[in-house]
Amino acid sequence: MKKFGKIMLIALIVMLFVGTFGYLFKRSQPKEIHYQELSPTMGNISKSTVVTGKIQPRDEVNVKPQISGIVAEIYKEAGQTVQQNEVIAKLKVIPDMNQLASAQSRVRLSEVNLEQAQTNYDREKALYDKNLVSADEYEKIRQSLKQTKEEHAIAQEALEIIRDGVSSSNKTGSTTLIRSTISGLILNVPVKVGNSVINSNTFNDGTTIATVANMNDLIFDGNIDETEVGRLHLGLPVRISVGALQDLTFEAALEYIAPKATENNGTNLFEIKASVKVPADVTIRSGYSANAEIVLQEVNDVITLPESAIQYEGEQTFVYVKNGEEYERREVETGLSDGVNIEIKHGLALDDVVRGPQIITNK
Repeated sequence: MKKFGKIMLIALIVMLFVGTFGYLFKRSQPKEIHYQELSPTMGNISKSTVVTGKIQPRDEVNVKPQISGIVAEIYKEAGQTVQQNEVIAKLKVIPDMNQLASAQSRVRLSEVNLEQAQTNYDREKALYDKNLVSADEYEKIRQSLKQTKEEHAIAQEALEIIRDGVSSSNKTGSTTLIRSTISGLILNVPVKVGNSVINSNTFNDGTTIATVANMNDLIFDGNIDETEVGRLHLGLPVRISVGALQDLTFEAALEYIAPKATENNGTNLFEIKASVKVPADVTIRSGYSANAEIVLQEVNDVITLPESAIQYEGEQTFVYVKNGEEYERREVETGLSDGVNIEIKHGLALDDVVRGPQIITNK
C-alpha cells in the first residue's frame, strides 16, 4: 500500500508539472495580429445635443372672476372644449358691506337731487309757459334735470352690480357668469360648487376658476447648458421624442433662446422653446416629459468611415489603405463627426479598403 501511494504521488506531481509547462509554453507563443477591414460608404452625419423638457401649449390662461362670491354652478369640466366667451361657471355674489353701504348712500343722495331737480324744472316750465323767463334759462334747468336723472341711473346701476353682480340694463354682461377668454381645451377646474372665490386685485392674484389652453399650438420648453447654447441659433431643426408615446418622434423648429441664464444647482441654464408639429391623429397632453434632439450640424450624401480607422498626427489625419497584401499610409481630409462615423472630404474612394482596429489572436 505504501508503494502504491508513492506511485500515485509521483504521478500527480508529474501531471502538475506537465500542465504548468504546457500553460507557460502556450502563454509564451507570439500573438498573431489581424486588422479589421473597413469600406467607406455614402451616408449622412449629424452632430446633435439632447435637451430635456416638457410639452406644453403656447397659450394657456387662467380664467378668474371679476367679482368675489360663491360658486353657484359649474357648467364645464376638465377635458371638455370651450369657445371664447362661453360660460364656464356662475357665481352668487356676496357683496362687500362697505361697498354696499356706500352704493346705497349714493342712490339715496341721487334721489334727493333728482327730486329737487324735478321741482326746479316744474317751476321753471310754468314760468316759461307764461313767457316770464327766457328760453335760455329754461333750457339750463331742463339740462340740469336730465343730468340728475342720468346720475341717479348710474348710482342705481352701481348698486345693482355690487348687490347682484349684474345690472338690469346689461344682463348679458353679468359679472356673475364666468366666461372663457380663449377657445381651447379645459385643462383644470380647481373649484367646486360652494367654494368662495375672490377677484384679482392689487393685493392678490384672485381665484382661478378654470385653466384653458389651445392644444393645437404646442411648444417644447426646456433648458440647455451654457456650454452648448453658443452653438444654437433660431430655426435649427429639432426632433422631439415623448416618453409616454413610444416609437413616435415629432418635428419642431427652435424659435426662442433665452437672453439670460437661470442658475440651477450651480449650473447656468438657458431656456429654449421649439414649436412642435403634431399630427392630427396623435393626442398630446399638456406637461408630457420630452427630449429634444437639436441638430447642431448635418451633412448628407457624403463619404463616411468609422472614426476608429483614423490616425491623428497634430492637425493631420491619415488612414491605411490596402494595396495588395500590404497597407499604405494615406492622408485624408476629414469633416463632421458624430463620435462613431466621420465625414471624409478628400483622400478616399468608395472602392478603397481601409485598415481598421487590431484583432489579436494566438497562433
